[in-house]
Amino acid sequence: MITKQGVVVKISGEKTIKVQVRSYQTHPKYKKQYLRTKNFLVHDEKGAAKVGDEVSIVQARPVSKRKTWALTNIEKTA
Repeated sequence: MITKQGVVVKISGEKTIKVQVRSYQTHPKYKKQYLRTKNFLVHDEKGAAKVGDEVSIVQARPVSKRKTWALTNIEKTA
């Protein structure tokens, strides 16, 4: 089960949120670390998350074409 942590960027619809996950990558040749960000569409069944909240998400079965992640809990509120 894959889990990630990120920040809620947008609320679109009643049960869908967009979460931005940040991670540091190391360049294979130059060994410099750089920041990568990726956005995930997440299913929020209760509609409890708000913009700016830090949340944990887990990979789930596909809910729609692009929504394959589910909200597990809210770590820190905005």
